[in-house]
Amino acid sequence: MKMSKGQRVVLAGILIAISFILKRTALDLWVANVFMISAAVVAGLPIMKNAISAARYRIIGIDALVSLAVIGAMFLAEYWEAAAVTFLFMFGDYLESKTIEKTRSSIKSLLDLAPDTARVIRDGVEVEVSPDEVIKGDMVIVKPGEKISIDGTIVEGNAYINQAAITGESIPVSREEDDTVFSGTIIESGYLKIRADRVGEDTTFARILQMVEEAQDKKAKTQKFLEVFSRYYTPAIIVLAALLFLVTKDLVLSLTLLVIACPGALVISTPVSIVAGIGNGAKHGVLIKGGEIMENLGKIDVLAFDKTGTLTEGKPKVTNVKAFEMDEDELLQIAAIGESYSEHPLARAIIAASEEKFGELNEAPEESEIITGQGLKVKVRGKTYLIGNRKLMAENGVTVTGEEETYIESEEEHGQTVVIVSSLEKMLGSISIADTVREDAKQLIKNLKAQGIKKVVMLTGDNKRAAAAISKELGIDEYYAELLPEGKVKALETLQEKFGATAMVGDGVNDAPALASADLGIAIGGAGTDVAMETADVVLMSDEIKRLSYAIGLSRATVKNMKQNIYFAIIVAGALLAGVLAKVVFLSSGMLIHEISVLLVIINAVRLLGYGEKGRTRKVLYD
Repeated sequence: MKMSKGQRVVLAGILIAISFILKRTALDLWVANVFMISAAVVAGLPIMKNAISAARYRIIGIDALVSLAVIGAMFLAEYWEAAAVTFLFMFGDYLESKTIEKTRSSIKSLLDLAPDTARVIRDGVEVEVSPDEVIKGDMVIVKPGEKISIDGTIVEGNAYINQAAITGESIPVSREEDDTVFSGTIIESGYLKIRADRVGEDTTFARILQMVEEAQDKKAKTQKFLEVFSRYYTPAIIVLAALLFLVTKDLVLSLTLLVIACPGALVISTPVSIVAGIGNGAKHGVLIKGGEIMENLGKIDVLAFDKTGTLTEGKPKVTNVKAFEMDEDELLQIAAIGESYSEHPLARAIIAASEEKFGELNEAPEESEIITGQGLKVKVRGKTYLIGNRKLMAENGVTVTGEEETYIESEEEHGQTVVIVSSLEKMLGSISIADTVREDAKQLIKNLKAQGIKKVVMLTGDNKRAAAAISKELGIDEYYAELLPEGKVKALETLQEKFGATAMVGDGVNDAPALASADLGIAIGGAGTDVAMETADVVLMSDEIKRLSYAIGLSRATVKNMKQNIYFAIIVAGALLAGVLAKVVFLSSGMLIHEISVLLVIINAVRLLGYGEKGRTRKVLYD
């Protein structure tokens, strides 16, 4: 019959207790020893199996050391020592596995949020199916208290939705027709009919789970070093124990050295902290893609921010329309038609302003050419227009006069982004657009500097005056303006050379090259954004930019916790080794101390799960 770890621990403990009772009652000592040997076999069998399996792959680990020590103890008729070592090792392993389950509780809580069923309309009838059976384009019905099983677009109804599984924010948000919703979120009140845009493993929630699980398998540099160290350390200990026996002829001392010198606490010191840290981040809407990234995040010296959609809301609005050669309404209409194929936030602002004034666009440009970093060249109503920035005008030989330049500069000095509209010969007018700075951006910059970030920089394709105005408002140290995507990459290279480790913070769409080239890429508000989730090393799943301060604080707390574990493990190992050589630490007592040290390392790591909780949240975010 196959026994679990817990059952083996209980059975071995009972057998040891019976053996002690038999010894105390002065019954046959041989019978007492049989129970003690049985305890050693029950607890030691899986240890030896693990040692043999590892040896096949040329791995000699802690199981091998314990197995050798137990065989030696049995050979010396030290049955109590053999039973104690195997029992304590098995008991420690059982407690370790239970405690590690605790470190993975954040991940488990995410798994528990996975939807179990979906209600879809098939042949005009509502039917319940598995989420895996939902097909793209299906109409999915979700009622109060139910989980949304797909990523999709609301086609009917409105509701308050708890998006904690995606963004980490438990306050419900209102969603209505044409809004996007995500799998794993829960309707608290209301009713929705949703068109399924992403299903199964393509949903945001499924991808988050996959990334978190993958992240736990990506090892930190410290962890990799410790694993290599233990690979050579363990055989070295076996050789040392053999040499000690040859010199002292004391087999018990040599066996004790084998067990006590096991680097169990040291090997587990890093991964258990990393797992707990990644789990905490996932629970709070911060996706950190691996142990090495967790380590590096806390070492960042420079943070470079994109402007639109990162430091600003990414929802710009038209504030002024100025025409020089034509009617203002006509200027706005031509610009909106020209921008109708563009996905840029400024284009959406122009289209929104036109539709608000004239109704839905019914025209499209006859020809449209996107000129990266400059704007558009379009043909509307038979005429060719340029819509974009000064670079576009200069490249096409369009002259901006003194009066026009004065007006543009005045708008830019007030933080406006000016889109110029021209023919192929002259400027026709301009459209001023403003984007609202995020409420928490200014506080975030202060927090980052308080956390020891050496330099905060803004990289933007916007004009210098608008960039200067926003930088001044937020307290940013330096800005680089009028940058093309490749210009941002070059700016990052300059920052890396001057100041050291540099992270790029962007919205994950047009900043993909910069996110990939920085020492660390961080995407803000990435829920549902493919580029953000694939390119960035860290993804903040909500639009709350202050979570960046939380992420950096969590990283530093995790690295600190990891170091505490490593130092503690080394001190305990050194003290035990000295105790063995001084003959004050013995096989069973040494094993007990060893297992307690492993457990303490894990318990210390578990503390990371409480980082940022309850009353400490404000302190964590604003320290």
